[in-house]
Amino acid sequence: MKSLIFRVCSAAIFLLLASQFANAAGVVVIANPDVSVSADEVRDIFLGEKQFAGSTKLVVIDNAAMQSVFLSQVMHMDAAKYNGIWTKKSFRDGLTPPAVKSGDAEVIEYIKRTSGAIGYASSAPAGVKVIQ
Repeated sequence: MKSLIFRVCSAAIFLLLASQFANAAGVVVIANPDVSVSADEVRDIFLGEKQFAGSTKLVVIDNAAMQSVFLSQVMHMDAAKYNGIWTKKSFRDGLTPPAVKSGDAEVIEYIKRTSGAIGYASSAPAGVKVIQ
């Protein structure tokens, strides 16, 4: 009986770790085709430090389904630090944090139809520009 419980727990942990690894490898920063920014600017964009690309106002979108992976892999911070930065910017600078969409499909659709939009997803479909 103990052996069966151990095997079930081990399998569950393996599957959890495997799915987290798969998600980490699949974060892609994408933008509307009219956005012209480099991969080096992504961090500043998502922290509100860079708000324009040329004359185009950037519209930053967070992906609730991929946010922890994005923050860890791309931004090198956790959600508490990210949210803390945006709380300070909201009060100090009057900036609004990025809108949050529920998942890839919603993020991709929004980016395709919104000039200046930039966000992230697990893959990059046709009709968007890959930044990173």
